[in-house]
Amino acid sequence: MKELRNFIGGTWRDPRGLKRFSSMNPADGRETVADAPLSGRADVDLAVEAARSAAPAWRTLPAPRRGEILYRAAQLIAQNKRRLGELVTTEMGKVLPEGLGDVQEAIDIAYYMGGEGRRLQGETVPSELPNKDCKSQREPLGVVALVTPWNFPIAIPAWKMTAALICGNTVILKPSSETPACAAALVEILAEAGVPPGVVNLVFGSGEEVGEYLMSHPGVDAASFTGSCNAGERLERVLAPLHRPLALEMGGKNAIVVMDDADLELAVDGAAWGAFGTSGQRCTATSRVVVHERVYDAFVSRLAERAGRMRLGNGLKPETEVGPVINERQCAKILDYVRVGKEEGAKLVIGGERITTGELQHGLFIAPTIFAGVKPTMRIAQEEIFGPVLSVIPCTSFDEAVSIVNSSRFGLSSAIYSRDVNITARAEKEFATGIVYINASTIGAEVQLPFGGWRHSGSGHPEAGGKGGAVEFFSKVKVIYRDYSGRLQKAQIDREA
Repeated sequence: MKELRNFIGGTWRDPRGLKRFSSMNPADGRETVADAPLSGRADVDLAVEAARSAAPAWRTLPAPRRGEILYRAAQLIAQNKRRLGELVTTEMGKVLPEGLGDVQEAIDIAYYMGGEGRRLQGETVPSELPNKDCKSQREPLGVVALVTPWNFPIAIPAWKMTAALICGNTVILKPSSETPACAAALVEILAEAGVPPGVVNLVFGSGEEVGEYLMSHPGVDAASFTGSCNAGERLERVLAPLHRPLALEMGGKNAIVVMDDADLELAVDGAAWGAFGTSGQRCTATSRVVVHERVYDAFVSRLAERAGRMRLGNGLKPETEVGPVINERQCAKILDYVRVGKEEGAKLVIGGERITTGELQHGLFIAPTIFAGVKPTMRIAQEEIFGPVLSVIPCTSFDEAVSIVNSSRFGLSSAIYSRDVNITARAEKEFATGIVYINASTIGAEVQLPFGGWRHSGSGHPEAGGKGGAVEFFSKVKVIYRDYSGRLQKAQIDREA
């Protein structure tokens, strides 16, 4: 067990209070991974003060120099990839290849955002008046509060912090209480890479006591949150009167469409990976599969056979394909949705139970679960479950499939399997989601493009890179007009009729 402390002003320090909490290994509840401080408002105040003090020097450090620090961080994360990946698996539960992938995302985004230090572009455009020029440039927001979830405990904090830092902001990270050790390990590397004291601060604690107070703190200039819809929508209400920029990445009810001309084995692989990878605990996890009636029975049969062969266990074991869910509360929620699905009249094809025998008896393992005969209006087809539960819905045409995909209040990710290029081209246009995959699952985003959803999946401020990505949120645009004519000129007025 590792004993953690807050990181404020470049120093690891104890909280003002004495309360602490522990993170547990979800694969074996007998193992405590870390002990962390249950911080309070006084600790947040200290972190905000440190971030504000460090802000002037950091914002004036040339962006390419800030990028060099992120390059060093990327190198250090890469050197520690195995150790960090094993920590992700131990504290969060995902299987080791996914834990290593979580860390690889942090490496990728640190390199990408380091490069943005030489690409923080504005624009220069012609003026309508002589001897005058017009340009825009990017400026940092100031002090940014970041609240991150447990399901990607290295990648998501890295997505947010690297984007905020390269834009010249100082940050305060409040990670999930389920995965404090992962956050501490990442911040430790950033400090080793040369991030100056106060530029990155880390405060542990509850979302209610610490997270909300941090995001609404008068010394904070902007906030970014990834987590549940309920928490995100509450933050919208709290921060709206403050006129504070807020980026939200929330839930999903992501669907794969399988047309009758699809490569069925490929579609089964994609559905199994999307639904049961990370034990279904991704915002982009496949929660629905909409299958053409001509191949529906064959698809359900093959998918059930595939799910039945999946090996549950501790993610550090090489043979494990599906790890545990994160905690008892989430386990109970998932099993309650299984009950709801049965009561709604869906057919439980496989799974639907917690496994408590043998080596799994001390963990939080739920068997991969498939419901068939699901109607689009059922709760299990509309509400986010965040677990290894998949609803398979029949359709008679592509148009009906589109209607089902778009019937959700969410709009994060979608996918289609079809050999018809015309059908897949229509899917690109007609699926009302921020991300669309063609002949691939609903998971697998890459850092060089924006990541974010529509409607209740987010606030419209994407994460990661590319045009419209996180740099656009973590910076503000300043427009500059320079008149060197030596006389008063009036735009829109000084022109001939």
